[in-house]
Amino acid sequence: MSIDTPRPWLASYAPGVPHDIDEPTGSLFDIVEQSARRFPKKVALEFFKRETTYRELEDEILRAANGLRRLGVRAGDRVALVLPNCPQHVVAFYAVLRLGAIVVEHNPLYTPRELRHQFEDHGARVAIAWDKSVATLQEFPSDVRLDAVVSVDLTRAMPRSTRLALTLPVAKARESRAKLTTKVRGTTRWDDLVSGRRLPRKHPRPATEDTALIQYTSGTMGTPKGAVLTHRNLIANAAQSRAWVPQIQPGDGSVVYAILPMFHAYGLTLCLTFAMSMASRLVLFPAFDPDLVLTAMRKHPPTFLPAVPPIYTRLQHAADSKKVSLKGIEIGISGAMALSQDVVEPWEERTGGYLVEGYGLSECSPVIMANPVSNARRLGAIGLPFPSTEARVADPDDPAKVLGVDEPGELQVRGPQVFSGYWGKAEATDEVFTGDGWFRTGDIVAIDADGFVRIVDRLKELIITGGFNVSPTEVEDTLVKHPSVREVAVVGITQAGNEQVVAAVVPRDPASFDAEALRAYAREHMAAYKVPRRIVVVEDLPRSMIGKVLRRKVRDQIVGG
Repeated sequence: MSIDTPRPWLASYAPGVPHDIDEPTGSLFDIVEQSARRFPKKVALEFFKRETTYRELEDEILRAANGLRRLGVRAGDRVALVLPNCPQHVVAFYAVLRLGAIVVEHNPLYTPRELRHQFEDHGARVAIAWDKSVATLQEFPSDVRLDAVVSVDLTRAMPRSTRLALTLPVAKARESRAKLTTKVRGTTRWDDLVSGRRLPRKHPRPATEDTALIQYTSGTMGTPKGAVLTHRNLIANAAQSRAWVPQIQPGDGSVVYAILPMFHAYGLTLCLTFAMSMASRLVLFPAFDPDLVLTAMRKHPPTFLPAVPPIYTRLQHAADSKKVSLKGIEIGISGAMALSQDVVEPWEERTGGYLVEGYGLSECSPVIMANPVSNARRLGAIGLPFPSTEARVADPDDPAKVLGVDEPGELQVRGPQVFSGYWGKAEATDEVFTGDGWFRTGDIVAIDADGFVRIVDRLKELIITGGFNVSPTEVEDTLVKHPSVREVAVVGITQAGNEQVVAAVVPRDPASFDAEALRAYAREHMAAYKVPRRIVVVEDLPRSMIGKVLRRKVRDQIVGG
């Protein structure tokens, strides 16, 4: 079979998977509304054993939407969400969208500097934030000052018995409560926001082509770039995900575990949109804790478990040590990093289900392709393009030159899930699209005769650690500001299947250089996952003839040394 054959991968689809999805219509809020009408009494959310039905979820979304309207939020406004996984996150997401406003997702553990850069870019004036993150927002200078902040106490969504336990005068309870919530001033409390009437039914709805989400992705230049995703993009990707598992239909009682953060594109689609469109029970975890996951499994094992390879490994080891069965987990969906046989085989043996690898980018809502959920899946391949998705391989130096079977080149894609461009960055948008409308992913791949795609290399120099993207330029720009650093190059070094952030530093004074002091400085200015795990002292950095630091040679020196 030739790669010139239109969509050769269609012949490799699992039985029942359609070649195309229906054209997306309506808005994302329709997903929840339809599930609430068809399955009003089914459980939509579970949080520390507290359950919310689809009817209750829709009601709270409409109350939150009306509360935001009273705060002045209008169609087209950006509203920032700075939240971990919790019921309020789901409600806030759909409430903003119901108004026709635009959601901007943020990592609640970001430093003031990291968040400020993104807020300066998108210009949101209202934020809904975990109360532990409110102080970070309140540190913004006057030119980025917010008009309103809605503070969210996670414990308010827990069962009453759990909330009472957190107030006990014992050290463990105080420690747990301190991790989950804190007192804040100068905000609107979430409970007050949702205490009023529902949004009037006649309130205008957003159109399918309206912008729904700005999803930030780290670029090779280290500057914030917000991928603009429409209702059409996100509805399409949820529909493509549903089509990929025809053996499970909406209302079948499926269970999705939200272990991945929903502020990340991967967790957002698989949990916030796909799960709601399936009328699934979405079990929410503020952070990955193997013990909490195993406890939840005793009653409602997950039908779908989206995660990254290290999570599957940790969960398996925890289950083995506690002698807890993993049987009943039907489909593990792995992404963001390579999935190895050492992870797949023991997982599938213990669960009796499938663990398949997929691939995507924030710019594509994010899923572009996945392995079939069948015995036809191929280890080492990132899968087959989704329904209604086109893919081709082209010469990275001549994007119009399409290559053939098994020829490595840059992956280009087209489909209803592909974004319209970067927020406020026309030039950056033009750089990633070809003249005939194909999106350039920046990944070097090869497509075999059966349509399976495997990654060969990356044009982009992003580091993927624990499923999160880290821009080496951003880390370098932070470290070089420390007075002890003359020059620095940051690279990703793979160990045990995961990339680690490693910095090669040329110190100003090698005799007095303190690597731990530099790491402490980095922790003050960046999220923890961006902080270099290792700092290697070098005399100089390898450069090209024009003086550009050659990160590949830096990586080779560190690995070889």
